[in-house]
Amino acid sequence: MTQRFHSIHAHQMVRVAAATPRASVGDIDANLDAAVAMAREADARGVDCVVFPELNLTSYALDDLHLQSAQQRASDAAVVAFAERTAGWAPLLLVGAALVRNGRLYNCAVAVHRGRILGVVPKSFLPNYREYYEKRWFATGLGLTGLTIRLGEDDVPFGTDLLFAAEDLPGFVVHAEICEDYWAPTPPSTLGALAGATICCNLSASNIVIGKARERMLLAAAQSARAACAYVYSAAGPGESTTDLAWDGQGLIYELGELLTESSRFSNAAELVVADIDCERLVQERLRNGTFNDSAVAAGHPERDVRRIGFAHGVRDGDTGLDRRIRRFPFVPDDPARRDEDCYEAFNIQVEALVKRLSATGSKTLVIGVSGGLDSTHALIVAAKAMDRMGRPRSDILGFTMPGFATGEATKGNAWALMRALGCTADEIDIRPAARQMLADMGHPFASGEPVYDVTFENVQAGLRTDYLFRLANQRRGIVLGTGDLSELALGWCTYGVGDQMSHYAINAGVPKTLIQFLIRWCIRTDQYDTATNAVLATILAQEISPELVPADADTGAMQSTESMIGPYALNDFFAHYVIRHGLAPSKIAFLAWHAWHDAAQGGWPEDVPADARVAYDLPTIKYWLERFLVRFFQTSQFKRSAIPNGPKVSAGGALSPRGDWRAPSDGTASVWLNELRRNVP
Repeated sequence: MTQRFHSIHAHQMVRVAAATPRASVGDIDANLDAAVAMAREADARGVDCVVFPELNLTSYALDDLHLQSAQQRASDAAVVAFAERTAGWAPLLLVGAALVRNGRLYNCAVAVHRGRILGVVPKSFLPNYREYYEKRWFATGLGLTGLTIRLGEDDVPFGTDLLFAAEDLPGFVVHAEICEDYWAPTPPSTLGALAGATICCNLSASNIVIGKARERMLLAAAQSARAACAYVYSAAGPGESTTDLAWDGQGLIYELGELLTESSRFSNAAELVVADIDCERLVQERLRNGTFNDSAVAAGHPERDVRRIGFAHGVRDGDTGLDRRIRRFPFVPDDPARRDEDCYEAFNIQVEALVKRLSATGSKTLVIGVSGGLDSTHALIVAAKAMDRMGRPRSDILGFTMPGFATGEATKGNAWALMRALGCTADEIDIRPAARQMLADMGHPFASGEPVYDVTFENVQAGLRTDYLFRLANQRRGIVLGTGDLSELALGWCTYGVGDQMSHYAINAGVPKTLIQFLIRWCIRTDQYDTATNAVLATILAQEISPELVPADADTGAMQSTESMIGPYALNDFFAHYVIRHGLAPSKIAFLAWHAWHDAAQGGWPEDVPADARVAYDLPTIKYWLERFLVRFFQTSQFKRSAIPNGPKVSAGGALSPRGDWRAPSDGTASVWLNELRRNVP
């Protein structure tokens, strides 16, 4: 598969489009030409599925002209002609037409692929209130299943029981409904999704009135979230009759409640809005959500009642790019308003969780080790806000900085400055004498003056710090507040047991490193604290991430760098999100990471990411660090996660508590993931 790595089809992604052609008032030849032109454009852009507006071949706002024989025959002929004229193109095309069957006129969605009419879906719910009068002209499709309709020389499937499924592209399964259908309390697309459709499509006319665009977005977002699907919506645009109504041509593409793209509105030009749907993500979401399956059971297993109309789509192996924005920081929105909203919620989740834990334990003090690094800084400012909210003095926070053999003066100074600025009780315990004694008792070479800085040397220091904190908490009637974050738990970058893996309450356990950086920036930006505190926080954000357990290199003077050992946290958090939340294969994660990170000049950056942090990673670098992440996550670190203390879940991206999102064997292997990565990523 390595030669197919850059193909979206290799990763179960499907390119969809909402089409807004220039409409007319019943000029079917013009409508046909407009639809063919947009189908041609879609094929050129590598689109797999195109959704046109309701009755786009016939025209919608014709009133009683729908009941004229000439109009009806012209619509039939246009459907057949559309199939013939698009026979050489790849997309599955969903067009709208009014069609006569058995003495009734139906408002229909017609599925066409490579010249073949796959099936016809009649509209179920006909609006007949306020400005609508559809029951005057159309018959409802409710209850019509297992039928056929004659179009040209062929009898094709007809009914509300149709799904259109690509035989050669897993996950590409389409359901069609029409306009009012998704305004109904029971949209047909709900049953379509429960029957297996991943892409639900709405051919809509939908005249525009004030506020209706927001309502459409609300419904599409809700349906895609509730039905765990993609939702493609296309409304009629300019050119329809404005005798009593007007049209804005809104096109929307949603996936799992998230807007991927939308059209401009009130445009005189035809428009095709395109986005790539991740069908694998949709299937994985359904696998994780037992309620989705229970809903299928409650509905009588709709998959037994549908007809799957198969078609050979044709899988593309080439690189057609990616029409989908991939966030570099999946735990942090690019949009400033969304980012600040998420930061507000994350911060307050932590504060409220800590308030409850302090209240429940009746602790007189809160003991925390303050290193001057990101994690302990964030834990300390959360603790300060919790004390404020409880009406307790910040002096009830007992902060200890505990320098070791490699502690830098700058970080220790930052620790002291932060504790003083926040007004907590501050103290310092030099762990070096105790560490030397322990190393000597063990017969470690460092005790004899040899520069041996192995894992034992590091963990003696990390363990002593935690040991001191627990004993201090015993002595001073407190609890130990953990500082380790979600990223460190994912990587196993913590010392087990008597080490930073353990505490009485792990306040940061649900927060990845990248989000912690944004949370601290948010605290500065929104003046959660005073000017002095903000200045220290800004200084801490600017320093390199380091455990400071090994002395600086004698030749270069370089301090120990965490990211040089375990990889950039930006990449590791990216990997963790797609493993924990979505369960995607390593090759898919590498594909997404490459699109997100290979060019620093492309795509969006959260506005407060410093310029020097706006870097790029090529595919070999991504693969290198992903391979190491997989070993750490799946093979060597689970035993630490299986024994973590309590701490609040913060992000929908997931948590790693064995009592929550993640349960896994501590003696597992990474071979399945490593083999998939090596086999499928060049």
